[in-house]
Amino acid sequence: MQQLDALTREAVSLAGGARRVIPILTAKETEVGRQMQICNSCRYCEGFCAVFPAMTRRLEFGKADIHFLANLCHNCGACLHACQYAPPHEFAVNVPKAMAEVRGQTYVDYAWPPALGTLYQRNGLTLSVALAAALALFLIMAVAAQGTLWNAKLGGNFYRLFPHNLLVGMFAPVFGFAALALAMGVRRFWRDITPATSGAALSGPAAAEATDTVLRLKYLGGGHGEGCNNEDDAFSLARRRFHHFTFYGFMLCFLATSVATLYHYALGWTAPYELPSLPKLLGVAGGVSLLVGTAGLWRLNRQRHPLHGDLAQKPMDLGFIALLFFTSASGLALWLGRSTPALALLLCLHLGAVMALFATLPYGKFAHGIFRTASLLRHATEKRQPSPVGLADD
Repeated sequence: MQQLDALTREAVSLAGGARRVIPILTAKETEVGRQMQICNSCRYCEGFCAVFPAMTRRLEFGKADIHFLANLCHNCGACLHACQYAPPHEFAVNVPKAMAEVRGQTYVDYAWPPALGTLYQRNGLTLSVALAAALALFLIMAVAAQGTLWNAKLGGNFYRLFPHNLLVGMFAPVFGFAALALAMGVRRFWRDITPATSGAALSGPAAAEATDTVLRLKYLGGGHGEGCNNEDDAFSLARRRFHHFTFYGFMLCFLATSVATLYHYALGWTAPYELPSLPKLLGVAGGVSLLVGTAGLWRLNRQRHPLHGDLAQKPMDLGFIALLFFTSASGLALWLGRSTPALALLLCLHLGAVMALFATLPYGKFAHGIFRTASLLRHATEKRQPSPVGLADD
C-alpha cells in the first residue's frame, strides 16, 4: 500500500505477476457509495432524476462511478424529503448532501493546472481579490489616461478612454486561459468516467437528448415537474426559473459580444452601437435577464434548507451569483449613463467586473455546469447500452 495525498492515493496489488492500480476512495466518496447501496435496495426515488436510473446499473461504486453520479445530481432535494431513511434515521441517508460534497471534490481534483485547484477551497477570497485587483487596474489606467474619472470628455464613446485593440489584448488572453483550463479539466473527467459508463462513443441521439435536458434544466423539476424543494418540503419551480433567467441571460450577453465582434472585424461597423442594433438588443435583454435570475437565486440560496448539503459551497455559490449580478448591473448602468459625466467611472466598474468574472470562471461555481453537462452526455450514452446487471432503464 502506498501512502499518498488523500485525493490521489492508490493501492497497488500484485495478482498473477500483473500490477493493478486500484484507486482508494476518500471519506466523502465512501459515504456516497454507502448511501447508493442503501438506495439500490430501496429504489423508491428511481423516477426522480438521472442519478437513480444510473445507480440501478451498478452493484458496486468505484471512484469514477461516484464522481459521475455526483455530477448528475442537481441538488433538487426531492429525494431527501421523500426518503424514509433520511436523518434522524440511523441510516442517515442524505443523497443531496453527500453528492454536493463529492462535487466539490470533483472541481478540486480535475482543476487545471492542478496546483490551482485549491482556489475552489478559498473561492470567496479568490473572487474578492480578483474583483478588487481588476477594478484597481482599470481605475488606475483611466486616471492615467484622462486625469479624472468624472466629466471626462468622451462624448459617449468609451473607446476614447480604452481603445478597442487594447481591450482585446487584455481580455482575450484571460478568456482564452479560462476556456483552456475548463476544457482540460473536463477532458480528464470525461476520460475517467467513460469506462465507468459503458465506454460507448457518444452518438447523435444521445447528444441531442442531453442537450435538451441541459437547456430545459429537466432535473430541476423534481422528477414530477412540480419543482425543487428549497427551505422546506414544498415543491417550487422558482429555482428552475431563476436558473433559466441566469443561464439564458449569460448566453444572450455572450452572443451580444460575439455579434459585436463580427460587426467590427467582418463588416467594419465600429462600436458604440445603439438601439435597435442587434448587439444592443441582445446585451440589454441578457443584462436584464441576468439581474432577475441572480437576484432570485441569491434569495433562494439564502433560504436553502441546511440538510440539502450545499452549506460548504455557499460562499462559492453566493460569490459567483454576486459577481454575475454586478457584471450585469454595471453593464446596464454603463449603457444608461453613457452620456453622463459618470461614463469613465461606470466603464471601469464594468470592465473590472468582467475581468474578474473571466479570471475566476475555471475555479468557481461556473464549473458545475461544465461537469454536469459531461455527466448528462455520458448518462444519455450509457442508458442506450444493455444494462450490465440485466435490468432495463425506464
